[in-house]
Amino acid sequence: MTTTVSPDHAWLREAVELATRSVTTGGGPFGAVVVRDGAVIATGTNQVTASLDPTAHAEVVAIRAACREIGDFRLTGCVLVSSCEPCPLCLSAALWARVDRVVYAADRHDAAAAGFDDREFHELFARPRESWPLPVRQVSTGVDDAPFRAWLSRADRVDY
Repeated sequence: MTTTVSPDHAWLREAVELATRSVTTGGGPFGAVVVRDGAVIATGTNQVTASLDPTAHAEVVAIRAACREIGDFRLTGCVLVSSCEPCPLCLSAALWARVDRVVYAADRHDAAAAGFDDREFHELFARPRESWPLPVRQVSTGVDDAPFRAWLSRADRVDY
């Protein structure tokens, strides 16, 4: 009996293998690949502790590498494949990069069971800001929109 493996499944296996290898070399248990036209164009593993960068999640590392690989900040036509459900940071990065879709293996509950509980971040944005553990508030300077006006006045800007 022959079993057909979907491309998503094969890419997910690659992301899971990257994550597992990352653990064996002292990294975090997360891996991601960016796929375009059926081929992996970039990979990433969690580099948070190694690089002392709290934004160096596997998905962000892979997105950065993919953008460098294709020479564009837009990843239209690409798929972000992750060993685990992306956190809100990584989902935001995927949205800004304009990937076509995201596919993941383990979910946020699997991550929480291993000590990576980002469920509260998933739920945070649905709550009023006043209830957030991190105070976030606007303070007007009187010239708040000056950078945006300067941006809009540039004929040579690259819109994104």
